[in-house]
Parts: sequence; C-alpha cells; structure tokens
Amino acid sequence: MISVKSKSELEKMRKAGIIAGNALHFGGQSIKAGMTTYELDKIIENYIVKNGAKPSFKGYGGFPAAACISINDQVIHGIPSKKVRIQEGDIVSIDVGAYIDGFHGDTAYTFAVGKISEDAQRLLRVTEESLYKGIEQAIAGNRIGDVGHAIEEHCTAFGYGVVRKYIGHGVGRNLHESPEVPNYGKPGHGPRLVAGMTIAIEPMINAVGEDVKVLPDGWTVLTKSGSLSAHFEHTVAVTPDGPVLLTKPTL
Repeated sequence: MISVKSKSELEKMRKAGIIAGNALHFGGQSIKAGMTTYELDKIIENYIVKNGAKPSFKGYGGFPAAACISINDQVIHGIPSKKVRIQEGDIVSIDVGAYIDGFHGDTAYTFAVGKISEDAQRLLRVTEESLYKGIEQAIAGNRIGDVGHAIEEHCTAFGYGVVRKYIGHGVGRNLHESPEVPNYGKPGHGPRLVAGMTIAIEPMINAVGEDVKVLPDGWTVLTKSGSLSAHFEHTVAVTPDGPVLLTKPTL
C-alpha cells in the first residue's frame, strides 16, 4: 500500500533527509586517495549519530555498515572495508540513509577522486542529469512510468545500460515502501503520483550493458561487463507545487 504523508510527516522526513544529505555531502568532502572505505564509513556514521539520527542501513537485512560505498565497477551495496583503499582516479558511489523521529531519508552520489577519465566524467554527468530528468516528472497526476521513462531515455541516448535488477522505491516510516520506482518505463503507465507521496529516485547506470552480478558476500553488486557504474539518488516529495527534494544538503 502506498503511503501518503501529511504536512507534519513531510516536515519530519525533511529533517531525516537533511541529515542524510549533509552526511553524504560531508562524506564526499572527506574522500582522499589512500583512505580506506572503512574510514570513510566511520566519518559518515559519526556525522549521522552526532546529529541525533541513526544510520538507516546499519543492520538492515544484516548490512554491517552505515553507508554503502561502491567503487568503479561496483554498482551498489559495497561493504566498507579496512582492506579497500580509495585510489586517485576512482569514482566512488556513496549511498546513505538517516532515521530520526520515525522517518528515513535516503540519498546517494557518485564522487570523482582527483582527476578521472573523460569517459568517467561523462558517465557521472549523464547519470546525474537523468536523476533530475526523473525528478522533473515527479508531479501530481503523472505516473511512475513517466519518471522511469525520462531516466531511461536520457541514458540510453548515450549508449549506457540502465540497471533493471535494482530500482528506486517509496520511502517514509520504512526505508523501502511502495511503490517501486524503476529507472525505465512507459509514459502514462504505473501507479499515479499524488501529493504527499515520497519516493527515492535513484538511477543506477552502467557504461556498458545493464547486466549485473553479486559477489559471494551477498551484498556487493558489480557490472557484469566490468565497466564503470554511477549511482545518484534523492528522496523526493510530490507536492501540489511540484517535486521537492527532501535530501538536499544544507552544508
């Protein structure tokens, strides 16, 4: 069942969203070549806790860390590790959730570490653009298919693969709620968007091919092609005045 939030519930979601967005922004500013993904995760977790929230991901389904940190050909759900060091030229996707006052905020961004290749720059640019093209369609009266189609159309025009196995979702009192929000679809199809709905729109885009595989750790998702992957996400509220980003950072 799709949850429609009241004004007071949306205010609580904005509080959770700001903490998640700021933690993501702070984490991105903290990335340095040579640091471990474990160190980066602790920086993000400390920010969330210091601001009175809990990391949404820690313990979720058994996930052991506060943030998912995925490097280069890792699409999503990378587990922070003391053994993995971030290198100059990497692209690093950080996915963060914060829970406070009964609600979650969920957001992600793919960061460049130092100078990255032109191909990587283009992948990041196009994927982030597709996020905002999807957000533009998150208006009352539209349908979920309008959001997914906008993302898919933009990314496939550049020859990229849109991951289909993993998708966006509703978010609120639970980290994952109805409706499902695919990054592909047909205009005019799917659940209708109404004011008060809150959804996590999160394109996961591969440089080559849509296929993915999961490592034996049961979490880390990689591109099957071995190509780079980018991931951008905002929690978005559908309002009478258009889409509102609940996870926009204030730092």
